[in-house]
Amino acid sequence: MTPDYRQTYAASTEDPAAFWLEAAGLVDWNTEPTRGLDASRAPLYGWYPDGRLNITTNALDRHVAAGRGDQAALVYDSAVLGTTRAYTYAELLDEVARFAGVLRGLGIEAGDRVILYLPMIPQAAIAMLACARIGAVHSVVFGGFAAKELAARINDCRPKAIVTATGGVEPARRVEYLPAVAEAVDTASHQVDTVVVHHRDGFEHDRSEFGGTASGWHDWDDLAAAAEPAGPVDVAAGDPLYVLYTSGTTGSPKGVVRDTGGYAVAMAWSMRNIYGVNAGDTMFTASDVGWVVGHSYIVYGPLIAGATTVLYEGKPVGTPDAGAFWRVVAEHGVDVMFTAPTALRAIRKADPDAGLLADHDTSSLRALFVAGERLDPDTFDWAGRVLGVPVVDNWWQTETGWPIAANPLGLEELPIKAGSPTVPVPGYHVRILDALGEPVGTGEEGNIALELPLPPGTLRTLWGNDERYRSAYLEQFPGFYATGDSGYLDEDGYLFVMGRTDDVINVAGHRLSTGAIEQVLGSHAAVAECAVIGVADELKGQRACGFVVLKSGVESTEEQLAAELVALVRQKIGPVADFRQVRVVDALPKTRSGKILRKTMRQIADGKAYSVPSTIEDPAVIEALLPFLRVS
Repeated sequence: MTPDYRQTYAASTEDPAAFWLEAAGLVDWNTEPTRGLDASRAPLYGWYPDGRLNITTNALDRHVAAGRGDQAALVYDSAVLGTTRAYTYAELLDEVARFAGVLRGLGIEAGDRVILYLPMIPQAAIAMLACARIGAVHSVVFGGFAAKELAARINDCRPKAIVTATGGVEPARRVEYLPAVAEAVDTASHQVDTVVVHHRDGFEHDRSEFGGTASGWHDWDDLAAAAEPAGPVDVAAGDPLYVLYTSGTTGSPKGVVRDTGGYAVAMAWSMRNIYGVNAGDTMFTASDVGWVVGHSYIVYGPLIAGATTVLYEGKPVGTPDAGAFWRVVAEHGVDVMFTAPTALRAIRKADPDAGLLADHDTSSLRALFVAGERLDPDTFDWAGRVLGVPVVDNWWQTETGWPIAANPLGLEELPIKAGSPTVPVPGYHVRILDALGEPVGTGEEGNIALELPLPPGTLRTLWGNDERYRSAYLEQFPGFYATGDSGYLDEDGYLFVMGRTDDVINVAGHRLSTGAIEQVLGSHAAVAECAVIGVADELKGQRACGFVVLKSGVESTEEQLAAELVALVRQKIGPVADFRQVRVVDALPKTRSGKILRKTMRQIADGKAYSVPSTIEDPAVIEALLPFLRVS
């Protein structure tokens, strides 16, 4: 009999070393570990200290050896180009082994770093896996970042090589990559030996223009044609697999270090037990390989599970319309989809009645997973109603690499509560603490903290800076990892994440969650999405100000709508919220991964110095908001 969620969760928290040593059986090892937890450097814990493996053996070779080489491993669907290409497991293995040979021929060895600055094309996944095949450490930088941000990452992780492409394709423009790469290479204090360029047609600049730089510039296809395929290099479980940067470039970038063995186990376990995805299934994760979701659930997770993964180059709307995701599901027989709430809100805004869904047969879809930004109940209800499948909110961070809280569909499907990512995932010992680190009562809001040790697959440290890791995450509550989020656990053990701790505002001595106010605003029939920030107030300390984007076709005066929303907050939360200000705007500023830039909005409203994060999707949105924010 399969153990249910509560039994599994209890086992994972009572004896994590034994629990995760047993879970290591999901992975093929060169040297099987005999120990689960390594506490020798606590609180910097490690996993499987005597285990050795190669993660690409688990993602590729073992599936081919099992006779499934003809199954589709990676499906590239470019909505912006109107092209699709499928790679079988055998074909993908050949591509990865060959490019691994390219890297080895360039003098790259185990432990060397390689920066990948690529758009959403198959070469992004191939390059990631090729690095892992020879034990090199990849660091994916979101394609299109400016030269300054790229140079900062070059200086921090000190790569031997950069792998890039001539550019990325957006719905209305093409983004030239090579001038930014050349500028970053020339301005960085660290010398990069080699730049490898994948050629894409239709771009103004070509690698031949940059031969005069200090680095050697090479063509991907030329090198691959002459390379000898490389076999998998045996690495220790604790060796780094990748470095992924989480913040902007003010000061030193913050590079999350992911290990190899623990991450492989976490991916295998989460694919089976959270997402319910097994060999032969198809998963479509609408993210970018530059983000942690893309690392875990476009590339490593689905391939380790033996599934087919869809790599999508396009947008949720505009390529060509708000039915783009439904087309992908229908054409590729997608079983499980993963996207951000922001994408769903954009689709709903453009197609409120989901009329475009009728054009596509999405009957293969079993579940829709959502993460990256708060999933408001109204969007949750809409998506569940139009798709007719479970909509599963899951909450996690770049640092953790996989979900902290989710509905574990593969283990036991639990009742869903709107506004909650359901329950803590086995392995994550979630506690709600007050400012002094003391536990709070059931239903009381506080700081969400994770009792150490964190499970396999989470961050080991920050690149080159153990002390910064300690100070940033481990010192606020000794014995715990501080998530920086606030929330509460209800009487059923369900977790409710209310927002970043700095999104809790103090109105005349009353602590209020901006997330709770956003849930109320989002429930209004006219509102597509919203953000609430706390702005400085001489009398009350802070006051809440709401910014809302309306659904397409809504006809209402701003004055009338504001009155309705203020009354709704008063009804649902009470007069204590003292909520009086609502502004209707065309768009909210977001990162490319869909997170609303509430902190930047708050800094502008308070008249403080601010910098627009390098991850912003459209800087023009901030410019358009300035007149509203500066009089809030």
